[in-house]
Amino acid sequence: MPNKIDDRISVAPQIRPEDVPALAAAGFVHIINNRPEGEEFGQPTGAQIAEAAEAAGLGYTEIPVTPGGFSMAQVEAMAEALASVDGPVLAYCRSGTRSCNLWALATAYKGGQPDELVAKSAGAGYDLSGIRPALAQLSGK
Repeated sequence: MPNKIDDRISVAPQIRPEDVPALAAAGFVHIINNRPEGEEFGQPTGAQIAEAAEAAGLGYTEIPVTPGGFSMAQVEAMAEALASVDGPVLAYCRSGTRSCNLWALATAYKGGQPDELVAKSAGAGYDLSGIRPALAQLSGK
């Protein structure tokens, strides 16, 4: 289910509490929820995922992103969350796209190379061409 971007980050569509033990067994140490509560009928709540993460020994962070775009506060929160974790992270949203985009923006903000971010994302099945200018601006490259 997860789409691996690199050894540090994978992204995925909505996960369910019952998926979390398998994610832990796969080596993930932290889950980042990029999905707003109640975006879709029947989606698990963040609290349900957080509880499952805690039970499986995983860390958990919520950085909800609406489909309308990303704020600098969200980019900074994602960068901080990624920097605070030692090991593989799974970020999820409805389809994985917002999580991938937010990872790329946060990584560019910390000095990541835009072309490398675009290539890694493409390898995982995500097209970042729409945010390429923002990646360049954030990275200063």
